[in-house]
Amino acid sequence: MTNVLITGAAKRIGAACARFLHSHGCNLILHYQHSQLEALALVAELNAIRPNSAVAFSADLLQVEQVQGLAAKALAVWGGVDVLINNASQFYPTPVAQVTEADWDSLLNSNLKAPFFLAQALRDSLLERQGCIINMVDIYAQKPLLGSPIYSIAKAGLQAMTQALAKELAPNVRVNAVAPGAILWPEADVADGQKQDILQKVALQRCGNADDIAKAVWFLIADAPYITGQTIAVDGGRTLFI
Repeated sequence: MTNVLITGAAKRIGAACARFLHSHGCNLILHYQHSQLEALALVAELNAIRPNSAVAFSADLLQVEQVQGLAAKALAVWGGVDVLINNASQFYPTPVAQVTEADWDSLLNSNLKAPFFLAQALRDSLLERQGCIINMVDIYAQKPLLGSPIYSIAKAGLQAMTQALAKELAPNVRVNAVAPGAILWPEADVADGQKQDILQKVALQRCGNADDIAKAVWFLIADAPYITGQTIAVDGGRTLFI
């Protein structure tokens, strides 16, 4: 049985990945911070399908000691972790003139620091079980999003970390990344005109869905034994136009 830890798993892409991987026989350790009701509901849903196949733990990923505590709990559930999916992320605009040190720390810590120290804490289990790490980056890691330099910097760092850890943990652990494009609109309101402007710059002329990401993640887990250090853009061709 494959034991998978997904950070930020209560909603959106994280929850879609959890459901998809569970349907393919994985056991799920779901991390959340604020979305307790959603996380517990998802655990109940998955355990109703297959008993004792999902648990949820809360942790503030901005605190290294809580990152390490999450790893320890994950390792204890079923005796080890085979797959780490670093999905949790903070995102909000940070115009250069208004950026504070708190903004920098929040966005860098959640998107880059936490994934590194979580990988470090799970390293021995991943090596022993010849597991893998999948980092959720962003198409804006390559070409930064205007008005969001700190987020873009953090995701670029996570993409670089993907390659660095692929070297450091080889040959037993594969490390790859998935870069979503227009998959889910931000939870904050996005004007219809802005959505249309974005979709006009997508080669496939439509928004993707969370299962598109989940399928790419499953491919990297189950069907890519000779792929490491790579980033798969799941963006409908958005990066052709930026």
